Amino acid sequence: MGKNSFGWFVRDDLPDPHSAPELFDGVLLRRILAFVIDLIVVTILIVIASVLLGILGVLTLGIAWLGYFILVPGVWIGYYALTLGTPVRATLGMQMMDIVLTPTRATPLEGWLAILHPIVGWVSITLFTPFILLAGLFTARRQLVHDLVVGTLMVRRSPMDRFWHSEYENYEAPWVDVGR
Repeated sequence: MGKNSFGWFVRDDLPDPHSAPELFDGVLLRRILAFVIDLIVVTILIVIASVLLGILGVLTLGIAWLGYFILVPGVWIGYYALTLGTPVRATLGMQMMDIVLTPTRATPLEGWLAILHPIVGWVSITLFTPFILLAGLFTARRQLVHDLVVGTLMVRRSPMDRFWHSEYENYEAPWVDVGR
């Protein structure tokens, strides 16, 4: 295992943009479009949850209305946990844009790591918008700041399987199994 500049272990078997450019083709634009799609989906979920909380608030004499305090972050975290935290490792927007989130370290992308990625992403977007996208222009694998911090990589999903099977005929990479 190699080390990156932050001192964290990074797997040696990660794809290289020079040897497998199809994995990184248009990833930044696809990420932006996936984010917009996810924003629309989550907005719809928040509206539905708001209506349900309103009805429950009437039925519980206002007690359920306390749920409005955690509604937006709860829906966002739940959405990412139910999409990134699965073997598919992609939100609905990511699936539509043919991208998948993969770990760069020797740890699987599950549990808290799947939830930590969007939280660190939202914090970095809040602090550095729109400059957060500029980081992707200067990193070899088009990683954003929160990808580097959490230890993830976004690649095109459809060519990913072809890459691993051509590079390692009998080797199944730990991050290839994306919900087949």
